[in-house]
Amino acid sequence: MADLLIQASGVLVAGAILCSLVRLAMGPTLIDRIVALDVLTIVAIVLIAVYAHVSGRTAYLDVALTYGLLSFVSVLAVARYLERGL
Repeated sequence: MADLLIQASGVLVAGAILCSLVRLAMGPTLIDRIVALDVLTIVAIVLIAVYAHVSGRTAYLDVALTYGLLSFVSVLAVARYLERGL
């Protein structure tokens, strides 16, 4: 049962990657591209968490958490820059 759920999550993650890459390539505005890049980082965090579960190494969850915090801060910095400049 767990193998089936992991395979299903892999299919969903692949779909999310495909959709966000399409939005990244075709986004009419810079904001759309930034959101697509943020979605890609979230998907990467999910991949790291699934890999941590599969391999049984909880240290990768710390990596995912750090990557999520850095992604959040970088999106805030870009949003602030686009709004009024640093």
